[in-house]
Amino acid sequence: MIRRLLVIAFVSAGLAGCGDAAPRGATESASRLLAAAAKGDRVAFEAEIDRPAVRDDVRRQMSEVARSKVLDVEGGPSEFALDRMIGPDAVHLVRAGSSQALTTAPGVDQIAGQMKVIDGNRACLADARAPDRCLLTFAWAKGGWRLVGMQASDLRIEVSGD
Repeated sequence: MIRRLLVIAFVSAGLAGCGDAAPRGATESASRLLAAAAKGDRVAFEAEIDRPAVRDDVRRQMSEVARSKVLDVEGGPSEFALDRMIGPDAVHLVRAGSSQALTTAPGVDQIAGQMKVIDGNRACLADARAPDRCLLTFAWAKGGWRLVGMQASDLRIEVSGD
């Protein structure tokens, strides 16, 4: 009996980690964010992000780059510099396998395959070229999914179709 329970628990734990699709809400938020970026719509873009969280994430990345170049600026980049890095113009949407810019924003179904669960409250849009790397990170907060992290530089998102 105990052996059977252990086997069931082991199999269940193994299956729980396989192929977890990101929550639909996270994928929808990602789709709205990418649509806002494609249109250059700052208001719609801001509606999908948690600016302080994204700012902290970008600051951390920039500070790591600076330290790797033996440059350590106390406090890291200024708020002004960070805010300029966080906006629709920082997101470049291209057709998968090329550098051709998309003419329309990808829909929910187009990006669903690139979305993955990080943990119970976080999901990310993975890089099509390196699926283990997150380009955009979303978290459940304040009753909705919002962007809380993004790749600080060269944010190029490859999407299938147009």
